[in-house]
Amino acid sequence: MRTAHSVETVRTAERALMAELPPGTLMQRAAAGLAAACADLLGRRVYGARVTLLTGSGDNGGDALYAGARLARRGAGVTAVLTAPGRAHEGGLRALRAAGGRVVPADDGVRAVRRADLVVDGIVGIGGKGGLRPEAEALVLAAEDAGALIVAVDLPSGVDADTGEVRGAAVRADATVTFGAYKPGLLIDPAREYAGALRLVDIGLGPWLPAEPDVEAPQHADIARLLPYPAAESDKYRRGVIGIVAGSARYPGAAVLAVAGALSGGAGAVRYAGPAVDAVISRFPETLVTTGPPSKAGRVQAWVVGPGLGDGADARQALEDVLASDVPVLIDADGLRLLDPEAVRARAARTLITPHAGEAAVLLGVSREEVETQRLASVRALADRYGVTALLKGSTTLVADATGPVRANPTGTPWLATAGSGDVLSGLTGSLLAAGLPAIDAAAVGAYLHGLAARRLGTAPLTALGVAGALREVWRDVAEG
Repeated sequence: MRTAHSVETVRTAERALMAELPPGTLMQRAAAGLAAACADLLGRRVYGARVTLLTGSGDNGGDALYAGARLARRGAGVTAVLTAPGRAHEGGLRALRAAGGRVVPADDGVRAVRRADLVVDGIVGIGGKGGLRPEAEALVLAAEDAGALIVAVDLPSGVDADTGEVRGAAVRADATVTFGAYKPGLLIDPAREYAGALRLVDIGLGPWLPAEPDVEAPQHADIARLLPYPAAESDKYRRGVIGIVAGSARYPGAAVLAVAGALSGGAGAVRYAGPAVDAVISRFPETLVTTGPPSKAGRVQAWVVGPGLGDGADARQALEDVLASDVPVLIDADGLRLLDPEAVRARAARTLITPHAGEAAVLLGVSREEVETQRLASVRALADRYGVTALLKGSTTLVADATGPVRANPTGTPWLATAGSGDVLSGLTGSLLAAGLPAIDAAAVGAYLHGLAARRLGTAPLTALGVAGALREVWRDVAEG
């Protein structure tokens, strides 16, 4: 599990650790890790490489200068460009000059940047807010135009470490070397796409960091531990039955896709209640079906309601019927448009909602742009306001309860932005709910497998049904490690 802590938490841990160490030890540990990462990116061909350091006034600039000194001692030609002359880290400057490095002001920096094989971004630290200043932006643009490798120190300058917001010009790094702990913004878009490949350098903060992070991103092993498996005495009912209320005369395909996802989600059986019975049975004859109300469909351990349901009286009645049940309920798509907040908050069993940014904007009464640029705050607000587990779909899918860490999904591909993929995700996640996973785990596992299935189909247009078809193979890959 990749775990991320807020800036204030990291700084508190750093202060506690520094009190136990000789002065400067922490910066030297960071610089050593940064220099090693730069050497790796240069392919170990450090001797003769041209490295340009973009250094500001904070500790990130000091880390860059000390790392530059290490690279210079290995034969690299290192030039430091000072974006804050007179406020650069004095010890770092002395170390760089002693190792044979050069120091130039920002006005002379563009030439050094354009000649560089590798550029180190130490302009702004983790406490930076807002975009780059114009003179720093010019240096970064020159590096991008020259095609140099760009390595960010702790996080790309111009992005918000705590929220993942990008409020102006920012560095787009090929790699980010972060120290002590991941910061939330490194795991969440839009900032995540600016960070490039992530490398965590252990500087000894572990004992001083709280056990509960702010954000966590599951990996293969974490998902494998959560996958439900039948026991020797299991039958289809003991494994869990998922109920699907989806589709309409206008959108029968939504029912088919939700059932397709559910059949790959770990539950023992799928019940379908709705008007698309013929379409569902013709595609998936193993489905248990009824045209009556959900409450008459038979026993289920969880419900999925909403995909393609429409907004008529029958749809409203079906949603009310499902919300009156005493089992977990996943609400998606049209179900979100019909949502009665009081009915959701009054439920004893867990409710999981799965909006995309547009639906979340309506639920929160804000603009879609605000949701997309403030994804972390938005998913937390959804969970808190409605008393639910919220899965906010998007370039970084996030899952949140009202308390505890937010889960950031590391899988997926832009090709998932296709009709019906959300219906598959709803069925898959609902099936995991029925199999007994808590809502936050079901949502995290569902998003992870769904994203992997899309990746399995490659960098080409895909279909929602194709994603559903890839889920079994992805499940096996994760389970087998």
